[in-house]
Amino acid sequence: MVDHFKLHQAKGKALRAKFPRSKLAEWDPGKGRAPVIEQIRASDRDRLPDLIPVRHERMKVNPFVFYRATAGIMAADLAGANTGLQVQAIGDCHLMNFGGFATPERALVFDANDFDETHLAPWEWDVKRLAASFLLAARAAGLDEKESEGVAHELASAYRDGVNEYAELPMLDLWYMKFDLRNLQQRAQSAKARKVLDDAIAAAEKNTHVKTFYKLTQSNLGRFSIREERPLIYHPFDMKKDMDMIMRFLDEYKRTLQADRRYLFEQYRMVDVALKVVGVGSVGTRCYVALLMNDHDEPLFIQVKEARNSVLAPFTTSEAYAHQGRRVVEGQRLVQAASDMFLGWSTGPTGRYFYLRQLRDMKMSLDVHSFDEELLTAYARLCGRVLARAHVRTGDGAMLQGYLGGSDAMPDALAKFAVRYADQTEKDHTEFLRGLRVRKSKAARKKPVARRKKVRLKARVKKIVRKTVRSK
Repeated sequence: MVDHFKLHQAKGKALRAKFPRSKLAEWDPGKGRAPVIEQIRASDRDRLPDLIPVRHERMKVNPFVFYRATAGIMAADLAGANTGLQVQAIGDCHLMNFGGFATPERALVFDANDFDETHLAPWEWDVKRLAASFLLAARAAGLDEKESEGVAHELASAYRDGVNEYAELPMLDLWYMKFDLRNLQQRAQSAKARKVLDDAIAAAEKNTHVKTFYKLTQSNLGRFSIREERPLIYHPFDMKKDMDMIMRFLDEYKRTLQADRRYLFEQYRMVDVALKVVGVGSVGTRCYVALLMNDHDEPLFIQVKEARNSVLAPFTTSEAYAHQGRRVVEGQRLVQAASDMFLGWSTGPTGRYFYLRQLRDMKMSLDVHSFDEELLTAYARLCGRVLARAHVRTGDGAMLQGYLGGSDAMPDALAKFAVRYADQTEKDHTEFLRGLRVRKSKAARKKPVARRKKVRLKARVKKIVRKTVRSK
Protein backbone atom coordinates (compact mmCIF):
# COMPACT_ATOMS: atom_id res chain seq x y z
CA MET A 1 0.00 0.00 0.00
CA VAL A 2 1.40 3.43 -1.00
CA ASP A 3 2.09 5.80 1.89
CA HIS A 4 0.92 9.05 0.26
CA PHE A 5 2.03 11.18 3.20
CA LYS A 6 5.65 9.99 2.95
CA LEU A 7 5.54 10.27 -0.82
CA HIS A 8 4.47 13.92 -0.66
CA GLN A 9 6.90 14.56 2.18
CA ALA A 10 9.73 13.26 -0.03
CA LYS A 11 8.59 15.50 -2.90
CA GLY A 12 8.80 18.49 -0.58
CA LYS A 13 12.29 17.55 0.52
CA ALA A 14 13.35 17.09 -3.11
CA LEU A 15 12.08 20.59 -3.88
CA ARG A 16 14.97 22.00 -1.86
CA ALA A 17 17.34 21.14 -4.71
CA LYS A 18 15.26 23.18 -7.16
CA PHE A 19 14.47 26.03 -4.75
CA PRO A 20 16.93 26.01 -1.79
CA ARG A 21 15.54 27.32 1.48
CA SER A 22 18.40 29.84 1.60
CA LYS A 23 16.87 31.43 -1.51
CA LEU A 24 13.96 32.62 0.66
CA ALA A 25 16.30 35.27 2.09
CA GLU A 26 16.86 36.99 -1.25
CA TRP A 27 15.55 40.46 -1.92
CA ASP A 28 16.63 42.87 -4.65
CA PRO A 29 14.34 45.69 -5.82
CA GLY A 30 15.88 45.61 -9.29
CA LYS A 31 16.21 48.45 -11.77
CA GLY A 32 12.72 48.08 -13.21
CA ARG A 33 10.87 48.70 -9.94
CA ALA A 34 8.35 51.52 -10.40
CA PRO A 35 8.74 54.61 -8.17
CA VAL A 36 6.78 54.20 -4.94
CA ILE A 37 4.71 57.37 -5.41
CA GLU A 38 3.56 56.05 -8.81
CA GLN A 39 2.56 52.69 -7.31
CA ILE A 40 0.59 54.40 -4.55
CA ARG A 41 -1.08 56.72 -7.06
CA ALA A 42 -2.13 53.63 -9.04
CA SER A 43 -3.58 52.03 -5.89
CA ASP A 44 -5.51 55.26 -5.21
CA ARG A 45 -7.45 54.88 -8.46
CA ASP A 46 -11.17 54.36 -8.04
CA ARG A 47 -11.05 55.30 -4.36
CA LEU A 48 -13.28 58.06 -3.04
CA PRO A 49 -11.30 61.26 -3.81
CA ASP A 50 -12.21 63.02 -0.56
CA LEU A 51 -10.77 60.15 1.48
CA ILE A 52 -7.43 59.81 -0.30
CA PRO A 53 -5.90 62.59 1.90
CA VAL A 54 -7.01 60.62 4.98
CA ARG A 55 -5.29 57.53 3.61
CA HIS A 56 -2.07 59.41 2.89
CA GLU A 57 -2.14 61.10 6.28
CA ARG A 58 -2.33 57.71 8.00
CA MET A 59 0.46 56.32 5.82
CA LYS A 60 2.76 59.15 6.86
CA VAL A 61 2.83 58.11 10.55
CA ASN A 62 5.76 55.68 10.33
CA PRO A 63 7.13 52.88 8.08
CA PHE A 64 5.08 50.22 9.91
CA VAL A 65 1.76 51.97 9.26
CA PHE A 66 2.89 52.73 5.69
CA TYR A 67 3.62 49.01 5.23
CA ARG A 68 0.08 48.09 6.26
CA ALA A 69 -1.27 50.19 3.38
CA THR A 70 1.04 48.88 0.66
CA ALA A 71 0.19 45.21 0.20
CA GLY A 72 0.08 45.82 -3.55
CA ILE A 73 3.67 47.03 -3.64
CA MET A 74 4.88 43.94 -1.80
CA ALA A 75 2.82 41.62 -4.00
CA ALA A 76 4.63 42.99 -7.05
CA ASP A 77 7.97 42.72 -5.24
CA LEU A 78 7.39 39.04 -4.40
CA ALA A 79 6.31 38.08 -7.92
CA GLY A 80 8.70 35.80 -9.73
CA ALA A 81 10.50 32.62 -8.70
CA ASN A 82 8.84 30.79 -5.81
CA THR A 83 8.51 27.33 -4.29
CA GLY A 84 5.31 26.60 -6.20
CA LEU A 85 3.67 25.20 -3.05
CA GLN A 86 0.28 26.88 -3.14
CA VAL A 87 -2.12 27.58 -0.27
CA GLN A 88 -5.14 29.79 0.29
CA ALA A 89 -2.99 32.81 1.12
CA ILE A 90 -4.32 35.56 3.37
CA GLY A 91 -2.67 38.03 1.02
CA ASP A 92 -2.32 41.03 3.30
CA CYS A 93 -0.74 38.96 6.06
CA HIS A 94 0.62 41.47 8.57
CA LEU A 95 0.43 41.25 12.35
CA MET A 96 -2.47 43.71 12.69
CA ASN A 97 -4.65 41.42 10.59
CA PHE A 98 -4.84 38.83 13.37
CA GLY A 99 -7.13 39.14 16.38
CA GLY A 100 -9.88 37.69 18.49
CA PHE A 101 -13.58 37.30 17.78
CA ALA A 102 -16.56 35.25 18.86
CA THR A 103 -17.63 32.10 17.05
CA PRO A 104 -21.35 31.51 16.42
CA GLU A 105 -21.23 29.43 19.63
CA ARG A 106 -19.87 32.56 21.44
CA ALA A 107 -16.45 31.08 22.17
CA LEU A 108 -13.64 33.63 21.85
CA VAL A 109 -10.97 32.47 19.39
CA PHE A 110 -7.81 33.95 17.89
CA ASP A 111 -7.33 33.82 14.12
CA ALA A 112 -6.55 35.80 10.99
CA ASN A 113 -9.31 38.38 10.50
CA ASP A 114 -8.76 40.27 7.23
CA PHE A 115 -9.19 38.56 3.88
CA ASP A 116 -9.59 41.40 1.40
CA GLU A 117 -6.57 40.13 -0.57
CA THR A 118 -7.00 36.36 -0.08
CA HIS A 119 -6.01 34.29 -3.11
CA LEU A 120 -4.40 31.00 -4.05
CA ALA A 121 -0.66 31.75 -3.88
CA PRO A 122 2.75 30.41 -2.70
CA TRP A 123 2.90 29.87 1.07
CA GLU A 124 6.05 31.97 1.49
CA TRP A 125 4.34 35.19 0.38
CA ASP A 126 2.23 35.17 3.53
CA VAL A 127 5.14 34.28 5.80
CA LYS A 128 7.42 36.90 4.27
CA ARG A 129 4.82 39.63 4.67
CA LEU A 130 4.13 38.61 8.26
CA ALA A 131 7.83 38.40 9.16
CA ALA A 132 8.61 41.84 7.73
CA SER A 133 5.63 43.32 9.58
CA PHE A 134 6.97 42.00 12.88
CA LEU A 135 10.41 43.41 12.20
CA LEU A 136 8.98 46.84 11.39
CA ALA A 137 6.76 46.72 14.48
CA ALA A 138 9.77 45.78 16.61
CA ARG A 139 11.73 48.73 15.29
CA ALA A 140 8.76 51.03 15.89
CA ALA A 141 8.62 49.74 19.49
CA GLY A 142 12.25 50.72 20.02
CA LEU A 143 13.85 47.26 19.95
CA ASP A 144 17.44 47.12 18.72
CA GLU A 145 18.35 45.39 15.46
CA LYS A 146 19.33 42.07 17.04
CA GLU A 147 16.10 41.94 19.06
CA SER A 148 14.00 42.91 16.03
CA GLU A 149 15.53 40.23 13.84
CA GLY A 150 15.04 37.77 16.70
CA VAL A 151 11.29 38.45 16.72
CA ALA A 152 11.07 37.72 12.98
CA HIS A 153 13.11 34.53 13.51
CA GLU A 154 10.74 33.37 16.26
CA LEU A 155 7.76 33.96 13.96
CA ALA A 156 9.28 31.81 11.21
CA SER A 157 10.36 29.11 13.70
CA ALA A 158 6.84 28.91 15.13
CA TYR A 159 5.44 28.60 11.60
CA ARG A 160 7.87 25.75 10.84
CA ASP A 161 7.03 23.96 14.09
CA GLY A 162 3.32 24.43 13.46
CA VAL A 163 3.54 22.95 9.97
CA ASN A 164 5.51 19.97 11.26
CA GLU A 165 2.88 19.31 13.93
CA TYR A 166 -0.33 20.03 12.02
CA ALA A 167 0.67 18.15 8.86
CA GLU A 168 0.51 14.90 10.86
CA LEU A 169 -2.87 15.54 12.47
CA PRO A 170 -5.94 13.63 11.24
CA MET A 171 -7.76 15.86 8.78
CA LEU A 172 -10.91 16.26 10.88
CA ASP A 173 -8.86 17.14 13.96
CA LEU A 174 -7.08 19.85 11.97
CA TRP A 175 -10.36 21.33 10.74
CA TYR A 176 -11.94 21.25 14.19
CA MET A 177 -8.88 22.88 15.74
CA LYS A 178 -9.33 26.41 17.16
CA PHE A 179 -7.07 28.76 19.10
CA ASP A 180 -9.35 29.35 22.08
CA LEU A 181 -8.41 32.62 23.77
CA ARG A 182 -9.27 31.52 27.27
CA ASN A 183 -7.08 28.42 26.88
CA LEU A 184 -4.28 30.59 25.50
CA GLN A 185 -4.60 32.90 28.50
CA GLN A 186 -4.37 30.01 30.95
CA ARG A 187 -1.35 28.50 29.16
CA ALA A 188 0.58 31.76 28.68
CA GLN A 189 4.15 31.33 29.89
CA SER A 190 4.50 34.70 31.62
CA ALA A 191 2.36 36.73 33.99
CA LYS A 192 2.71 39.68 31.65
CA ALA A 193 1.25 37.75 28.70
CA ARG A 194 -1.57 36.38 30.86
CA LYS A 195 -2.45 39.93 31.97
CA VAL A 196 -2.53 41.22 28.38
CA LEU A 197 -4.81 38.39 27.25
CA ASP A 198 -7.01 38.72 30.33
CA ASP A 199 -7.55 42.43 29.66
CA ALA A 200 -8.16 41.81 25.95
CA ILE A 201 -10.73 39.09 26.66
CA ALA A 202 -12.54 41.31 29.15
CA ALA A 203 -12.69 44.13 26.58
CA ALA A 204 -13.91 41.77 23.83
CA GLU A 205 -16.72 40.44 26.01
CA LYS A 206 -18.00 44.01 26.43
CA ASN A 207 -17.71 44.79 22.72
CA THR A 208 -21.31 43.95 21.84
CA HIS A 209 -23.89 45.35 19.43
CA VAL A 210 -25.52 47.17 22.34
CA LYS A 211 -22.29 48.96 23.26
CA THR A 212 -21.73 49.84 19.61
CA PHE A 213 -25.29 51.11 19.41
CA TYR A 214 -24.75 53.67 22.19
CA LYS A 215 -21.39 54.68 20.75
CA LEU A 216 -22.36 55.09 17.08
CA THR A 217 -26.01 56.20 17.09
CA GLN A 218 -28.14 59.17 17.98
CA SER A 219 -31.89 59.61 18.44
CA ASN A 220 -33.96 62.27 16.71
CA LEU A 221 -37.65 62.31 17.69
CA GLY A 222 -37.46 58.62 18.50
CA ARG A 223 -35.76 57.68 15.21
CA PHE A 224 -32.29 56.21 15.54
CA SER A 225 -29.53 57.02 13.09
CA ILE A 226 -25.76 56.61 12.87
CA ARG A 227 -23.95 59.65 14.23
CA GLU A 228 -21.81 61.48 11.65
CA GLU A 229 -18.14 62.30 12.21
CA ARG A 230 -16.92 63.72 8.93
CA PRO A 231 -14.83 62.81 7.05
CA LEU A 232 -14.74 59.35 8.68
CA ILE A 233 -18.49 58.68 9.09
CA TYR A 234 -21.21 60.25 6.96
CA HIS A 235 -24.43 59.43 5.13
CA PRO A 236 -24.05 58.90 1.36
CA PHE A 237 -27.65 57.76 0.85
CA ASP A 238 -31.11 59.19 1.25
CA MET A 239 -32.79 56.34 3.11
CA LYS A 240 -36.26 57.17 1.77
CA LYS A 241 -35.24 57.54 -1.87
CA ASP A 242 -32.70 54.70 -1.91
CA MET A 243 -34.52 52.09 0.18
CA ASP A 244 -35.54 50.02 -2.87
CA MET A 245 -31.91 49.83 -3.99
CA ILE A 246 -30.77 48.89 -0.47
CA MET A 247 -33.38 46.12 -0.20
CA ARG A 248 -32.37 44.65 -3.59
CA PHE A 249 -28.79 44.63 -2.36
CA LEU A 250 -29.82 42.83 0.83
CA ASP A 251 -31.98 40.33 -1.05
CA GLU A 252 -28.93 39.18 -3.03
CA TYR A 253 -26.88 39.06 0.18
CA LYS A 254 -29.47 36.93 1.99
CA ARG A 255 -29.22 34.28 -0.72
CA THR A 256 -25.57 33.73 0.23
CA LEU A 257 -26.43 32.85 3.85
CA GLN A 258 -27.35 29.46 5.25
CA ALA A 259 -31.11 29.03 5.63
CA ASP A 260 -31.11 29.32 9.43
CA ARG A 261 -28.96 32.45 9.38
CA ARG A 262 -31.09 33.96 6.64
CA TYR A 263 -34.15 33.38 8.82
CA LEU A 264 -32.43 35.15 11.73
CA PHE A 265 -31.35 38.08 9.57
CA GLU A 266 -34.90 38.54 8.29
CA GLN A 267 -36.07 39.27 11.84
CA TYR A 268 -34.34 42.66 11.54
CA ARG A 269 -35.35 45.73 9.54
CA MET A 270 -33.05 48.27 7.94
CA VAL A 271 -32.80 51.55 9.89
CA ASP A 272 -29.77 53.46 8.61
CA VAL A 273 -26.62 53.18 6.48
CA ALA A 274 -23.48 55.32 6.70
CA LEU A 275 -20.08 55.27 5.05
CA LYS A 276 -17.43 54.50 7.67
CA VAL A 277 -13.68 54.73 7.05
CA VAL A 278 -11.72 51.75 8.44
CA GLY A 279 -8.10 50.69 8.74
CA VAL A 280 -5.29 52.05 6.60
CA GLY A 281 -5.16 50.06 3.36
CA SER A 282 -8.96 50.15 2.98
CA VAL A 283 -9.28 53.92 3.32
CA GLY A 284 -11.00 55.35 0.24
CA THR A 285 -12.76 52.14 -0.71
CA ARG A 286 -16.50 52.00 -0.20
CA CYS A 287 -17.04 50.66 3.31
CA TYR A 288 -20.39 51.10 5.04
CA VAL A 289 -22.01 50.27 8.32
CA ALA A 290 -25.69 49.32 8.37
CA LEU A 291 -27.87 49.59 11.46
CA LEU A 292 -30.75 47.10 11.66
CA MET A 293 -33.20 46.58 14.52
CA ASN A 294 -35.79 43.95 15.37
CA ASP A 295 -39.25 44.30 16.90
CA HIS A 296 -37.72 44.42 20.38
CA ASP A 297 -35.50 47.38 19.40
CA GLU A 298 -32.39 45.19 19.61
CA PRO A 299 -29.62 46.40 17.29
CA LEU A 300 -27.59 44.50 14.70
CA PHE A 301 -24.67 46.22 12.97
CA ILE A 302 -23.48 44.87 9.64
CA GLN A 303 -20.28 46.05 7.96
CA VAL A 304 -20.54 46.29 4.17
CA LYS A 305 -17.07 46.36 2.63
CA GLU A 306 -16.08 46.83 -0.99
CA ALA A 307 -14.18 43.87 -2.44
CA ARG A 308 -11.73 44.84 -5.16
CA ASN A 309 -9.43 42.52 -7.11
CA SER A 310 -6.82 40.91 -4.87
CA VAL A 311 -3.38 42.51 -5.11
CA LEU A 312 -2.06 38.97 -5.62
CA ALA A 313 -4.26 38.30 -8.66
CA PRO A 314 -1.90 39.70 -11.35
CA PHE A 315 0.91 37.43 -10.14
CA THR A 316 -0.99 34.17 -9.60
CA THR A 317 -3.27 31.74 -11.40
CA SER A 318 -6.64 32.86 -12.74
CA GLU A 319 -9.46 33.77 -10.35
CA ALA A 320 -11.66 30.97 -9.04
CA TYR A 321 -14.54 33.44 -8.57
CA ALA A 322 -15.69 36.28 -10.81
CA HIS A 323 -17.43 37.95 -7.85
CA GLN A 324 -14.75 39.52 -5.65
CA GLY A 325 -17.01 39.54 -2.59
CA ARG A 326 -17.48 35.81 -2.95
CA ARG A 327 -13.69 35.39 -3.32
CA VAL A 328 -13.20 37.08 0.07
CA VAL A 329 -15.94 35.09 1.79
CA GLU A 330 -14.96 31.68 0.41
CA GLY A 331 -11.28 32.33 1.22
CA GLN A 332 -12.16 33.38 4.75
CA ARG A 333 -14.29 30.29 5.30
CA LEU A 334 -11.42 28.08 4.13
CA VAL A 335 -8.80 29.68 6.36
CA GLN A 336 -10.65 30.49 9.58
CA ALA A 337 -11.58 27.80 12.07
CA ALA A 338 -14.92 29.58 12.56
CA SER A 339 -16.34 32.51 10.61
CA ASP A 340 -18.91 35.22 11.30
CA MET A 341 -22.43 33.81 11.05
CA PHE A 342 -23.55 36.76 8.88
CA LEU A 343 -20.63 36.51 6.44
CA GLY A 344 -21.91 36.83 2.87
CA TRP A 345 -21.63 38.86 -0.33
CA SER A 346 -23.65 41.03 -2.71
CA THR A 347 -23.37 43.38 -5.69
CA GLY A 348 -23.94 47.13 -5.63
CA PRO A 349 -26.20 49.00 -8.08
CA THR A 350 -23.22 50.07 -10.23
CA GLY A 351 -21.75 46.57 -10.37
CA ARG A 352 -19.26 46.93 -7.50
CA TYR A 353 -18.64 43.86 -5.38
CA PHE A 354 -19.11 43.78 -1.61
CA TYR A 355 -18.92 41.37 1.29
CA LEU A 356 -20.81 41.68 4.58
CA ARG A 357 -20.15 40.66 8.19
CA GLN A 358 -20.98 41.80 11.70
CA LEU A 359 -19.33 44.97 12.98
CA ARG A 360 -17.36 44.74 16.22
CA ASP A 361 -19.32 41.84 17.73
CA MET A 362 -16.93 40.67 20.47
CA LYS A 363 -13.98 41.49 18.24
CA MET A 364 -10.59 41.99 19.84
CA SER A 365 -7.26 43.40 18.69
CA LEU A 366 -4.13 43.55 20.81
CA ASP A 367 -2.34 46.87 21.25
CA VAL A 368 0.94 45.68 19.75
CA HIS A 369 2.23 49.28 19.69
CA SER A 370 2.80 49.01 23.45
CA PHE A 371 4.44 45.56 23.38
CA ASP A 372 8.01 45.04 24.59
CA GLU A 373 10.33 42.31 23.27
CA GLU A 374 8.80 39.60 25.44
CA LEU A 375 5.22 40.27 24.41
CA LEU A 376 6.04 40.88 20.74
CA THR A 377 7.95 37.58 20.60
CA ALA A 378 5.07 35.68 22.24
CA TYR A 379 2.63 37.28 19.80
CA ALA A 380 4.89 36.34 16.87
CA ARG A 381 4.89 32.69 17.97
CA LEU A 382 1.08 32.69 18.20
CA CYS A 383 0.61 34.27 14.75
CA GLY A 384 3.14 31.86 13.26
CA ARG A 385 1.22 28.83 14.48
CA VAL A 386 -2.14 30.27 13.40
CA LEU A 387 -0.76 30.83 9.90
CA ALA A 388 0.74 27.34 9.82
CA ARG A 389 -2.65 25.79 10.59
CA ALA A 390 -4.26 27.84 7.81
CA HIS A 391 -1.67 26.75 5.24
CA VAL A 392 -1.77 23.07 6.19
CA ARG A 393 -5.58 23.17 5.98
CA THR A 394 -5.59 24.61 2.46
CA GLY A 395 -2.37 23.26 0.95
CA ASP A 396 -0.29 20.09 0.74
CA GLY A 397 0.80 19.86 4.39
CA ALA A 398 3.04 16.81 3.88
CA MET A 399 4.92 18.42 1.01
CA LEU A 400 5.28 21.69 2.91
CA GLN A 401 6.57 19.77 5.94
CA GLY A 402 9.11 17.96 3.78
CA TYR A 403 10.35 21.21 2.30
CA LEU A 404 10.67 23.09 5.61
CA GLY A 405 12.22 20.25 7.60
CA GLY A 406 13.19 20.67 11.24
CA SER A 407 16.34 22.79 10.93
CA ASP A 408 16.71 26.57 11.15
CA ALA A 409 17.33 26.89 7.41
CA MET A 410 13.93 28.47 6.70
CA PRO A 411 13.74 30.68 9.84
CA ASP A 412 17.29 31.96 9.21
CA ALA A 413 16.39 32.85 5.62
CA LEU A 414 13.07 34.47 6.53
CA ALA A 415 14.67 36.60 9.26
CA LYS A 416 17.27 37.86 6.76
CA PHE A 417 14.53 38.62 4.24
CA ALA A 418 12.54 40.50 6.88
CA VAL A 419 15.53 42.75 7.63
CA ARG A 420 16.14 43.46 3.95
CA TYR A 421 12.50 44.16 3.17
CA ALA A 422 12.02 46.30 6.27
CA ASP A 423 15.00 48.37 5.13
CA GLN A 424 13.34 48.73 1.72
CA THR A 425 10.03 49.74 3.34
CA GLU A 426 11.77 52.49 5.29
CA LYS A 427 13.31 53.76 2.05
CA ASP A 428 9.88 53.57 0.37
CA HIS A 429 8.31 55.51 3.24
CA THR A 430 10.94 58.25 2.90
CA GLU A 431 10.34 58.37 -0.85
CA PHE A 432 6.59 58.58 -0.25
CA LEU A 433 7.00 61.53 2.15
CA ARG A 434 9.27 63.27 -0.34
CA GLY A 435 6.74 62.73 -3.13
CA LEU A 436 3.94 64.19 -1.02
CA ARG A 437 6.02 67.29 -0.27
CA VAL A 438 6.72 67.80 -3.98
CA ARG A 439 3.04 67.45 -4.89
CA LYS A 440 2.06 69.79 -2.08
CA SER A 441 4.56 72.39 -3.26
CA LYS A 442 3.28 72.23 -6.85
CA ALA A 443 -0.35 72.45 -5.71
CA ALA A 444 0.43 75.47 -3.53
CA ARG A 445 1.93 77.36 -6.47
CA LYS A 446 -1.03 76.58 -8.71
CA LYS A 447 -3.94 77.17 -6.30
CA PRO A 448 -3.07 79.45 -3.37
CA VAL A 449 -6.73 80.07 -2.46
CA ALA A 450 -7.76 76.42 -2.56
CA ARG A 451 -4.67 75.65 -0.51
CA ARG A 452 -6.09 77.46 2.54
CA LYS A 453 -9.16 75.21 2.47
CA LYS A 454 -6.92 72.14 2.16
CA VAL A 455 -4.84 73.27 5.13
CA ARG A 456 -7.96 73.51 7.29
CA LEU A 457 -9.13 70.07 6.12
CA LYS A 458 -5.65 68.64 6.69
CA ALA A 459 -5.59 69.94 10.28
CA ARG A 460 -8.92 68.26 10.95
CA VAL A 461 -7.79 65.02 9.32
CA LYS A 462 -4.59 64.99 11.41
CA LYS A 463 -6.61 65.37 14.61
CA ILE A 464 -8.82 62.41 13.71
CA VAL A 465 -5.91 60.29 12.50
CA ARG A 466 -4.12 60.65 15.82
CA LYS A 467 -7.16 59.05 17.47
CA THR A 468 -7.76 56.29 14.95
CA VAL A 469 -4.53 55.15 13.29
CA ARG A 470 -4.01 52.37 15.81
CA SER A 471 -7.43 50.86 15.20
CA LYS A 472 -8.43 48.42 12.49
